[in-house]
Amino acid sequence: MTTDAAAPVPGRDHYIASRTVAASPSEVFALLADPSRHSETEPGDWVRASLEADPAPLTEVDQIFGIEMFHENAGGRYDMHNRVIALVPERTIAWQPGQYGPDGTWGGGGWTWRYDLAPDGEGTRVTLTYDWSAVPHPMREQFGLPPFPPSFLEESLAALEQAVMAG
Repeated sequence: MTTDAAAPVPGRDHYIASRTVAASPSEVFALLADPSRHSETEPGDWVRASLEADPAPLTEVDQIFGIEMFHENAGGRYDMHNRVIALVPERTIAWQPGQYGPDGTWGGGGWTWRYDLAPDGEGTRVTLTYDWSAVPHPMREQFGLPPFPPSFLEESLAALEQAVMAG
């Protein structure tokens, strides 16, 4: 296991961290493509559970999957409906968190999560990017973006590795 982290650079609106995990790209991708296991990739208890009892695996761009979330600053429990924005099996998976409005249309806040996978010896180099560059400035202030320090990504990758190794 090796880790790299990049602190935020002035003028940039994203964090990036990388870690080599002792698992194949297919094993890592299978976990990331399973919404029922997303809580295992988060170092705390912000991400709770899939909103569906038996969620479909993530297989295509524009697929939406629901996740139960919890955060004190958001008033406790809330639901997010994430839209897949990039998906290349065993290479890339990314989503934009959002919610359904009262009229039933989906809207995203502008921040994204992206995992890029590359074979690395006997394991997989996982690069995690949290990007809030498309979030309007008033919303950034309202939500306090970014809501965590860069180390959160390193901790997320450690949790991902632990989950993959546990099967």
